[in-house]
Amino acid sequence: MDALLLFLELMGIFAFAVSGSLLAARKKFDLVGSLLLASLAGLGGGVTRDVMIAQGLPVALANPLLLLPVLMAVTLVAARLLHENRLRRTMLVFDAMGLSLFCLTGTVVAFEAGLNPVACALLGLTTAVGGGTLRDVVANEVPQIMVPVGIYAMPAMLGAGLAVLFLELGVFNVWIGVGISSLVFAVRMLSLRFGWRVPLAGKQLPPE
Repeated sequence: MDALLLFLELMGIFAFAVSGSLLAARKKFDLVGSLLLASLAGLGGGVTRDVMIAQGLPVALANPLLLLPVLMAVTLVAARLLHENRLRRTMLVFDAMGLSLFCLTGTVVAFEAGLNPVACALLGLTTAVGGGTLRDVVANEVPQIMVPVGIYAMPAMLGAGLAVLFLELGVFNVWIGVGISSLVFAVRMLSLRFGWRVPLAGKQLPPE
């Protein structure tokens, strides 16, 4: 479980860090700005999770290995080996990858810390959406969780809920984890493709 968790954490950090670097490139930030957005996106959700669990120094600060995916993402984007297309699909794909992985790792970490099922699911959701939200706010973008077209938090909550279910049943394993992450990724991408949306908070009034 520990090896799987570390692998998924590294993959999630890399995916979110790429999304941060791509956003920095689109905003015409320099390398420092790219490194900042990549770090916020890749590490922000995990740090938020660890602070809320309050079990000592956040893993991102205690384990230097978690910084390597961030540096790799910034390097690949700076070298133009990864870049945006006209439809911004590259960033959204990597963002969806990070979302699908972090909703899983956040839930497992919370479960191993002994939290109750509801808290585990909520921390899984927080881990999944936290980094991307920090990235977008710092870059002066509307956070993806607030964009009406393409559901964002709901797939992450679905993934966290399924992870809690299988963990509580004692049958969680590598293949179940991969299946949950794949499902979350697919739902997120399908929501972007077909314009699925959550109902608006209130009735839209016509302009005066």
